[in-house]
Amino acid sequence: MKSRYLFFIGALACVGAITAAENFMPLFNGKNFDGWHNVNCGPKTWTVKEGMIHCTGKPIGELRTTRMYENFILELEWRHLKPRGNAGIFVWADAYPAKGQPFHRGVEVQVLENAYGNGGGHTTYGDIFPIHGAKMTPVNGRGGSRAFPTEDRSKPSPQWNHYRIVCNNGEISLAVNGKVVTQGKAARPRKGYICLESEGSPVQFRNLKIKELPSTKPKPEEIANPFTSFKNLYTGVDLSGWKGKGWKSSDWRLTSEGAKGKLVSTEKFSSYTFFADWRGGGKAVPFKLPNVGELGELAFPADKWNRVQVTCQNGLLRIEINGENVSKFHIDASGPLKPGPIELLPGAQFANIFVRTKKIK
Repeated sequence: MKSRYLFFIGALACVGAITAAENFMPLFNGKNFDGWHNVNCGPKTWTVKEGMIHCTGKPIGELRTTRMYENFILELEWRHLKPRGNAGIFVWADAYPAKGQPFHRGVEVQVLENAYGNGGGHTTYGDIFPIHGAKMTPVNGRGGSRAFPTEDRSKPSPQWNHYRIVCNNGEISLAVNGKVVTQGKAARPRKGYICLESEGSPVQFRNLKIKELPSTKPKPEEIANPFTSFKNLYTGVDLSGWKGKGWKSSDWRLTSEGAKGKLVSTEKFSSYTFFADWRGGGKAVPFKLPNVGELGELAFPADKWNRVQVTCQNGLLRIEINGENVSKFHIDASGPLKPGPIELLPGAQFANIFVRTKKIK
């Protein structure tokens, strides 16, 4: 009788485990990137191999989900293929990279290989921290916004590590290989995209699954910036889609040191919205755009990264720098807008070049 009772209890436990497992949904189907979007990397940076996500690590950039998540449990496995590898997982992230950065505003769960080393500012065992304008209060901090793990549980390459990330109402916890070690609270945003990070070294991810939890109704200011149909024009690995002499692809940045003339897009655009980041280059905003021309001298901090956004459509031209309108006026709409290329002017560094429009052949 006792053995039957134990068997019954064991059977119930198994059913419970199966039911719990069934509440999880695959976040990656093991076949292709349905449900995922390559934000700012080359076409070969992220590939599917043997049911796993393989990342070359070049350029620095991100692969993100095509939809936002608010409260959820995310489980996955990862491994670096070389010692000292660096990568990460972002939660509650914006759709596009932050100004002058290859990464998004959001909360990062660190994915560092053990040989990277440990110090007062970081560990290789599962740190959690907000970046590029996001906020979070660490539960186990050292005076800043970074939460540090309470135990060293991650395994070195090429061994696999298991992460269980629980995000709920702005609180986040990380279990490394079966035990919770890192926690944070009061995160903002607390609804956004999930991203996988490419940062210089090959890394693999597998068995990604997610269980969504009930909403806690975030306020509009607690929700990440959404996807608005912009596409990336710079792969970060080469000058595909551009023509120019002396320009260099320097990972996520484009550099014009030694350039002979402009860098010109091979695609042409007429009605569009365009945004890009730049640093340096003198007093002028270093872009020449179709139906607009050179942007000329506009107010901006010369020693920092800046973001320009230009909307040219329906007879209206609007120019914004760092989120502020600097010019808005009507353009000649007596005839159709003429398609033309986007041109980058030499003398500056460039990053995050995006456009929203239909391609003109």
